Amino acid sequence: MAEELGQSGRSEQSEQSEQSGQPSEVRFGEFVAVRREGDGHVAELVLDRPKAMNAVSSEMARSIGAACAALAADPNVRVTVLTSSNDRAFCVGADLKERNSFTDADLVRQRPVARAAYTGVLELPMPTVAAVHGFALGGGYELALSCDVIVGDASTVVGLPEVSVGVIPGGGGTQLLPRRVGAARAAELVFTARRVEAAEARELGLVDVLAEDAREAALELAGRIAGNSPVGLRAAKKAMRLGQGLDLRAGLEVEDAAWRSVAFSGDRAEGVAAFNEKRKPQWPGV
Repeated sequence: MAEELGQSGRSEQSEQSEQSGQPSEVRFGEFVAVRREGDGHVAELVLDRPKAMNAVSSEMARSIGAACAALAADPNVRVTVLTSSNDRAFCVGADLKERNSFTDADLVRQRPVARAAYTGVLELPMPTVAAVHGFALGGGYELALSCDVIVGDASTVVGLPEVSVGVIPGGGGTQLLPRRVGAARAAELVFTARRVEAAEARELGLVDVLAEDAREAALELAGRIAGNSPVGLRAAKKAMRLGQGLDLRAGLEVEDAAWRSVAFSGDRAEGVAAFNEKRKPQWPGV
């Protein structure tokens, strides 16, 4: 139901927003919103369960997955920024109060729902930026890890504490963190379950940028990214993701395939023309 409401409302509200010039918001269930301003090239995916510090319940996981599906299908979106409506936390991970009531059968049924939320963010085809204010722990940090760039601020605290409650990072953490900081550093962080504050997080590469205001900086970065070719952005992201972990020769083949997918595009023609005419490109997006 959330997906149906979100997708049907998205196009209508987007049209109204474009006509009025006012920001638009589309709800996906109770706990997730997608907001846009102006031309809508930057979409803000808002985790909006502030009373629970955005703990990811089954309902919220479904909504994240539905919102990501709608964003992935929208060619107008060039960058997605993942933010929080809570002033103390980006996301504190799985809803352990809900999990405490689960039977083993409930946990098995919930697993694909939870996975769909994390893979939904990870597989968004456009560049993604996480704006981490406050705590990003467990599944909350895994949502940030699923983004291409993580922006934090002085309040940022990140960590994967799952082994301290008898499980493991299950939203991509055991795979994404080693790719970001290396196997040994990831092992130390996962095995100790320790929390890392902003300055050290930036030093270790757990956060890419520290700013005075994480959301503002993330949206500003997204705006700069969105000025580039949407065809080029998606192809570059795909090449980097698919090439990760391959040997150099295989990675270069991935890159060549991505290059061929954009070399004869309308965006490539417009980009070259705009450069030679010394004007701002008007990307066709194809």
